[in-house]
Amino acid sequence: MSGARIDGVAVRGLRVAVPAASRTLAQEGLIESETERDRLAASVGVNARRVAPPGVCTSDLCQLAAEGLLDQLGWAKDSIDVLLFVTQSADYVIPATACALQARLGLGNCLAFDINLGCSGYGYGLWTAASLLQTLGIGDRPRRALVLAGDISTSKLRPDDRSTIPLFGDAGSVTALETDPEAGPMFGVFGTDGTGADHLIIRAGGMRTPLVPPATPHPPELQAALYRDARLHLNGTEVFNFTLRRVPGLIAAILANAETTAEDIDYFVFHQANAFMIGHLSKKMRLPEAKVPLALDQYGNTSSASIPLTIAARLAEAVQQTQQMVLLGFGVGWSWSALKLTIGPIPPPAIVELG
Repeated sequence: MSGARIDGVAVRGLRVAVPAASRTLAQEGLIESETERDRLAASVGVNARRVAPPGVCTSDLCQLAAEGLLDQLGWAKDSIDVLLFVTQSADYVIPATACALQARLGLGNCLAFDINLGCSGYGYGLWTAASLLQTLGIGDRPRRALVLAGDISTSKLRPDDRSTIPLFGDAGSVTALETDPEAGPMFGVFGTDGTGADHLIIRAGGMRTPLVPPATPHPPELQAALYRDARLHLNGTEVFNFTLRRVPGLIAAILANAETTAEDIDYFVFHQANAFMIGHLSKKMRLPEAKVPLALDQYGNTSSASIPLTIAARLAEAVQQTQQMVLLGFGVGWSWSALKLTIGPIPPPAIVELG
């Protein structure tokens, strides 16, 4: 588990875009018993999820969010130096979706690439962008980055899978960073344990198990297996055990790295995995409920967009003043990230709808 510090980079704003369509567990038709549906919703904390229609990609949501944020900040499109796209649902195998988004957003020549991470990805994206801004020499003007993060997770789920359908939703986000010698420091802790990769995985679609149609059609049994392997496999017990094993130490490590205490932090914003898990972690670490916002109820687990979505949904008023925050991402990989940073004052973060 590594820790580090970055100085001189400030968060200037953020915005989130979600699909307009919302679905409840009752609409899915997976669980007939209303009592059982209510019990499950109370446990995971999800009453409804935003579901993207066919043809809408993560990049479309992030583009909508980015266009709105650039207007809100009054940033010229040719002033962006770094464009990062954090997702596990890219538009293409090649090229990087960030390259396509650079053109679609009408940006000038800039550094652009994708980061293939999910639950921990927002922290990695902010840290990578901030690190790059520190190293780019572009005259005397402030250097700027856009970090786009999100996923269309619902497109990867089997419609009969009771372990994933009640939980995952779709969203895209953008966060604007800018160099500023007066900005408060950003502290980071990151880590990986790849032995857990098989517990949260989509096995087919990459080079190891390709889905490229062969010259001769697959036999039905192989086609059925590929269909299953092209959808998300979630071992909920192992995810829960990993989270309880890793996250308390992650919180302790980021506080130690920043030489601060939980009492000095205004908000701990967790990746929105599920409400029971976050509640359990909060009690274990003795974090006050008021310091741990939740936004799963109407959006679900939105992968790398879940942290900015929670800030926009629950802390839009708070971040109009200076706030000390710890952002915690953990999951698929196994991978984890924690940032301690100052956010605010920034313009009120908006959540906009597409479709």
